[in-house]
Amino acid sequence: MTLRTSLKSTCMGVAIALIANAIGAEEPAVPVGLQVELTAKIAGYDRNYAPRAGARAKVFIVSKPGDAESTKVANQARAAFGGLAEIGGVAHEEIAMSFAGAKGLADEVTKQKPALIYISSGLSSDVAAIADALNGKDVVTIAAIAGDVSKGAVLGFDLVSGKPKLLVHLTQAKKQNAAFKAEALKLMKVFE
Repeated sequence: MTLRTSLKSTCMGVAIALIANAIGAEEPAVPVGLQVELTAKIAGYDRNYAPRAGARAKVFIVSKPGDAESTKVANQARAAFGGLAEIGGVAHEEIAMSFAGAKGLADEVTKQKPALIYISSGLSSDVAAIADALNGKDVVTIAAIAGDVSKGAVLGFDLVSGKPKLLVHLTQAKKQNAAFKAEALKLMKVFE
């Protein structure tokens, strides 16, 4: 094998690896800052949000350990939530969490009683387990990745014709005590 053939082969291998990585990478369809703004607005349309939140709503921001993209998205979400005075008319605080399994997350929900959980990228394969673990818990999950709503996250965001679209998993919302008003549901794409 000549040097030229070897370099060509190496370059092709690198290109294939980069493409595979890009395809496998989970990136939010809607910018994280806009997701947070929409979450702050839609929270007020959940009839159970204010009682769940109390005087100060806790927001868990969950990322996948060792995943740089997940950490980046979580940090963006934390900064965006931190820049808001209120979510759904309630003061709030953000708590960064490294995902340690669905049961561990459910245990923390029981202990700390967050109003919202923002699920960062990199956790798509865990969303169904998270949804199962949170059945009966009074908390709303928000997915950074649109496809995670069909897997059981309560809320998410997608781009439709270049515009952000709210997504809701209505069955899971009921299991997690979220009751969105009809005027909000009219604006959302509903999954059952």
